Amino acid sequence: MVVVEVREGESLDSAIRRLKRQLQNAGTLEEARRHERYEKPSERRRRLAAASARRKRTKDE
Repeated sequence: MVVVEVREGESLDSAIRRLKRQLQNAGTLEEARRHERYEKPSERRRRLAAASARRKRTKDE
């Protein structure tokens, strides 16, 4: 669970920015989007294979 406390003198906009960054790093938004609709097993395999290929490409560079 992501928790963001507003610091003394911090604007609400910067706290929201920190919250969004933490949600992105935790993968919460991506998981919520994945659960919006049913994903066929073949689509899941294709998505995971593409992610693996992207990671491999950036590792090789």
